[in-house]
Amino acid sequence: MTGKMNLEEYFKRIGFHGSYDKPDLATLQLIHKQHVMSIPFENLSVHCGERNVMDLEAIFNKVVRNNRGGWCLENNFLFGWVLREMGYDTTTLGARVFNSIIKNFGPRENHLINKVVIDGEAYIADVSFGVSSQILEPLELISGKDQPQAAGVFRLIDKEGVWVLEKTGRKPKVLNPDFASSSLVNKKEITTIYCFTLMPREAKDFFEINDTLQTDPSSLFTCKSICSLETSTGFRALVGWTYSEVTFKPEEGVDLLDMRKITDDEIEQILREKFSVKLQNKLQPANKKADYSL
Repeated sequence: MTGKMNLEEYFKRIGFHGSYDKPDLATLQLIHKQHVMSIPFENLSVHCGERNVMDLEAIFNKVVRNNRGGWCLENNFLFGWVLREMGYDTTTLGARVFNSIIKNFGPRENHLINKVVIDGEAYIADVSFGVSSQILEPLELISGKDQPQAAGVFRLIDKEGVWVLEKTGRKPKVLNPDFASSSLVNKKEITTIYCFTLMPREAKDFFEINDTLQTDPSSLFTCKSICSLETSTGFRALVGWTYSEVTFKPEEGVDLLDMRKITDDEIEQILREKFSVKLQNKLQPANKKADYSL
């Protein structure tokens, strides 16, 4: 299908069948959750000889019409368009992701998120971080408030105008002993995710970082091929040649990590069956050393 971008195609892509005459919190929570459970967080284009562009129509065609996922500069950019089309008061913000190697936030804004105001209350919507740091529903923009979700307890903390997102998680229980000491296993109870200010941003503010993230040899996204999709019980992830199914077990205080190595021959099938992704070009998986955990 071609033609203008439209909400109906997007709603079909995420399996949303409700009414959207009223831009209220319940509808926002539902489409946010449906998005992260239908559209993967992935950077596979970078490893298929393709290029990620910050052009809404190109993103719509890729993510909605060609059943792909995308990274934050695609998914959250698209989600911002959806929210505005639906009548939500939406502002684009820029965030700096925490780097546990330097134990600080990156120097430049490298993550795009959306602030949504409903009846005078502000929320942070982010449909594209992936793995265990992915929020299912928007977070209230209230400093210090514990906001429990499936992945753990999220908190936004206002540090003199710089807001920090962190999460208290559970202990990982790795089922396959081969992965007991894998760098992909996050053993920290509290994870600092990113920080942001409430200064409005525009698409053009991200053009340069969009190029850097897919060309710089030290970028996480050139070092690793990543595909992650939230499920009703946890999430699935393919990082390089490691396929993981993670099940949240809050009643036991653990996350079950079922991890295994897959071969090049299995990649296409895993992407199709586990993420509903069919690539047009051949993927060259990558798993070089970089600061990344599930």
